[in-house]
Amino acid sequence: MQDKSKIYRVIDVNLNRSREGLRVCEEVARFILNNKPITARFKTLRHDIQKIILTSNIKVSLLHSARNVKADCQREFSFLERKTDLESIFFANIQRTKESLRVLEEFFKLFDEKTAEKFKCLRFKIYQLEKDSR
Repeated sequence: MQDKSKIYRVIDVNLNRSREGLRVCEEVARFILNNKPITARFKTLRHDIQKIILTSNIKVSLLHSARNVKADCQREFSFLERKTDLESIFFANIQRTKESLRVLEEFFKLFDEKTAEKFKCLRFKIYQLEKDSR
């Protein structure tokens, strides 16, 4: 049997990662591009992640209790890729978002197919939004 707390830990990390990535992209759209419709789409998708998790069959408290930052073997990994321009900041964060949504999709397949499908749909919306943001 799988240790669910380890799975919850992966989910927790990737929920945070996906929302953080979207927030950075939202800020680029809002303050750099000054594009209200694109900004609104990023914000909506960020909020959609929260709605998905709240309607899943997993309690947020279980995710929080599985969080273990001190035990993260990559915590001390301090390589930070230097961003050279706004486009590289946007690209890195949209990639982070897509990758984390894929992780959420895969791990939810273990116990909640409906939620896995919602993350898949959200990932495809991000692909389109990335295209529309350029």
